[in-house]
Amino acid sequence: MVGSSILRRLTADGYENILTPKSTTLDLIVQKEVEEYFDRQKPEAVIIAAAKVGGIGANSSLRAQFIYENLMIEANTIHAAYRHGVRKLISLGSSCIYPRMALQPMKEEELLSGPLETTNEPYAVAKIAGIKLCESYYRQYGCNFFSVMPTNLFGPNDNFDLESSHVIPALIRKFHEAKIKGADSVLLWGSGKPRREFMYVDDLARGVCFLMENHDANDLFEKGISHINIGTGEDLKIGELASKIAKLVGFTGKVAYDSAKPDGTPRKLLDVSRMKALGWAPLTSLDEGLQKTYDWFLGATTARGV
Repeated sequence: MVGSSILRRLTADGYENILTPKSTTLDLIVQKEVEEYFDRQKPEAVIIAAAKVGGIGANSSLRAQFIYENLMIEANTIHAAYRHGVRKLISLGSSCIYPRMALQPMKEEELLSGPLETTNEPYAVAKIAGIKLCESYYRQYGCNFFSVMPTNLFGPNDNFDLESSHVIPALIRKFHEAKIKGADSVLLWGSGKPRREFMYVDDLARGVCFLMENHDANDLFEKGISHINIGTGEDLKIGELASKIAKLVGFTGKVAYDSAKPDGTPRKLLDVSRMKALGWAPLTSLDEGLQKTYDWFLGATTARGV
């Protein structure tokens, strides 16, 4: 989802010679493959959008995969970028890097200020390692590498698999299938009370390209921060989000909650004042983004003949 959105943005901005290796031809977990790829292609700039990602269920059940694969992707790519003289690198992380009970909204300085949320701790640790890799290569070698921490993302090409998806694609699929089947109710995980921030993926792509073109690592590290947040600065309860999506999809039944399932972090709202101070802001409202995402889902479902 993220990589395809960034590719669309770069293409629209007139960039050519964009390298987009597929996982079938380049396994970022294998150091030898990464080194050989960089030696062969000699990229000038790198955006690390690849990651092992998923919702609360996948994070809880695939803990070893989440920490190992994300650590290897970051370490191999960042080290190869250093060895082959990449001019600039941006590594994408996640708002889950912040402590479970971080002060809200979460400033960049909240990193490592307290314990992480247990359900996604392995993924968060890997993403924190990515931040520190970029910072360390900057401190030791002067590499122009830094990290961007997006809020929760959604949009076209999202993962709608109910076993591994994030909350918005999971809700879209659940309510859509319930409507088609004429179900009376839909059961959702948790209490519906946690608050979350969401950003349409094309806005992230705009933000990443803005940073790639206009800002360098020293803009962050010499001001005492190791990364920069990117989001909308607004959040809502999961229950409110569910109501929005049910209405959008046209599901009129009851929405029930399974409180035996985990809620995750009570609230994750990013402080995005630094990005705003640089002159950047998202353009897509939550309602507009949800409509676009549901339209894409309907098109993809029709194409699969479902």
